[in-house]
Amino acid sequence: MQFAFTVSFHIIFPAFSIGLASYLAVLNGLWLWTGRRDYLTLFDYWKKIFAVAFGMGVVSGLVMSYQFGTNWSVFSDRTGPVLGPLMAYEVLSAFFLEAGFLGIMLFGRERVGNGLHMFATAMVAFGTLMSATWILSVNSWMQTPAGYAINEAGQFVPEDWSAIVLNPSFPYRLVHMVLAAYLTTALVVGATAAWHLLKGLTTGPVRTDFSMAMWMAALVTPVQIFAGDMHGLNTLEHQPVKVMAMEGHFDSHPDGAPLILFGIPDQSEKRVDYAIQIPKASSLILKHDLNAPLAGLDTVPDENEPPVAIVFWSFRVMVGLGFAMLGLGLWSLWARWRGSLYDWTWLHRAALVMGPAGFVAILAGWVTTEVGRQPFTVYGLLRTSDSLSPIDAPAVAASLASFAVVYFFVFGAGVFYLLRLMSEPPETHDDALSLGPLRSAGVNPAARAIVAEPGE
Repeated sequence: MQFAFTVSFHIIFPAFSIGLASYLAVLNGLWLWTGRRDYLTLFDYWKKIFAVAFGMGVVSGLVMSYQFGTNWSVFSDRTGPVLGPLMAYEVLSAFFLEAGFLGIMLFGRERVGNGLHMFATAMVAFGTLMSATWILSVNSWMQTPAGYAINEAGQFVPEDWSAIVLNPSFPYRLVHMVLAAYLTTALVVGATAAWHLLKGLTTGPVRTDFSMAMWMAALVTPVQIFAGDMHGLNTLEHQPVKVMAMEGHFDSHPDGAPLILFGIPDQSEKRVDYAIQIPKASSLILKHDLNAPLAGLDTVPDENEPPVAIVFWSFRVMVGLGFAMLGLGLWSLWARWRGSLYDWTWLHRAALVMGPAGFVAILAGWVTTEVGRQPFTVYGLLRTSDSLSPIDAPAVAASLASFAVVYFFVFGAGVFYLLRLMSEPPETHDDALSLGPLRSAGVNPAARAIVAEPGE
């Protein structure tokens, strides 16, 4: 419970940082390419928000790293030869890259010039993607272990690093998570712009912000749904018990399994009460055959079953929000085609309501992934009950209570500050900061007033 609490707080900040770092790189590149001041305005607006979110992600991540030693010492000892180097690669090749170039991205434009500043911004974005790559490789190996051997001391030791890093679920998990981060950021950007549009602010930066966010929602959500389907098929191949829990299949179905849309799983009675279902649709989705047989939890020993109700509902929350994102994207395309993207109040209200949906979907997906793996930390090989440190429950409860109090105050204040920053509209730059491409082309800043158009 303690690790679930801290990791849930942590994951929302790196997910936001991954998407926002790439958005900043795009904004900076578009400004250098086109010279449009809106892009520079948005870059400087969102870089402040990125800096705060990045810092909060670092702080919340430090707590988790200590927990590997305090709460999961047996797990760390058993898996350290495999997972330790991967986490070290994440720090050396990704986090240091982000941290090293972050200061230049935030403060260095006037000192290093546009070219090096653009390079630093791209490196921060690349670093966030690399960080996600290594961490997801670690988590994917725990889900689908490969390339290892077990020595006499019971430790997992590496035999094939390429098989460890590129384990069977890693490519699917990486694509699914990165797209989720991009959609999460797009929804936050869209909600922020929608807030200002609803307040009657229709400046160029606000319109550009909303337009770019809605393009992302419209174009990336269908790709994410397809990637999620492929990830589900991979999970069915390598972690079938998790899929049984996601689908609520307590019984095997030899001639086609129904798709249970909603219901109340009763694990003690091995059934889903009040089930609303579509006959044979689950077999069609998972096996592309209406009559394909699907095994159920009746084929799994009780001690190896995950908590079905949690996995069942978290999966539906994630999927439901995914289709809500698709609806928002399609609605924005309709409004764009009608020429009313910036005028439809109900679209703006929907975008505002959907602002936190990406974070909720990521948390729901993370719960599905991690709880669905139970009762194992390394799937099928190392049980969670055998991975814990020998510490008493009251000690963990006391530290969990302390974490809850500190986190809600510290991160509550941080989130409040982020919302305050987003509530303020993007400010238009003055002439001295505007035309970056002219500066990079060698035009003296003092000559900016000469080439400025009337009204600038």
